Amino acid sequence: MTSDRFRRLALSLPEATESSHMNHPDFRVRNKIFATLDAPAPGWGMVKLTPEQQTLYMLAHPDTFVAVPGGWGRKGATNVRLIKAKTDPVRRALRAAWRNTAPKDIA
Repeated sequence: MTSDRFRRLALSLPEATESSHMNHPDFRVRNKIFATLDAPAPGWGMVKLTPEQQTLYMLAHPDTFVAVPGGWGRKGATNVRLIKAKTDPVRRALRAAWRNTAPKDIA
């Protein structure tokens, strides 16, 4: 998967917008981040999953999904290795991250 594909998938979600945080692109719903791109380095994404969702994605796709190191990772922040990623799992993970972040009136 390319960074552009990850971006298109993130921006296809309702009310998703692109912004910037700590010198890399992020994707927000009503100003709350649900995903980022190019962090920790180019070729990586990040989705904000629950710890339970993170475990499921890492077990199902261990070459693609990796817990972010430290406290953020323990809370569900999950890195996405784009070079190994397939569209459908990333689309599902982005949808889950969006639902986890979006206000209840639109989720």
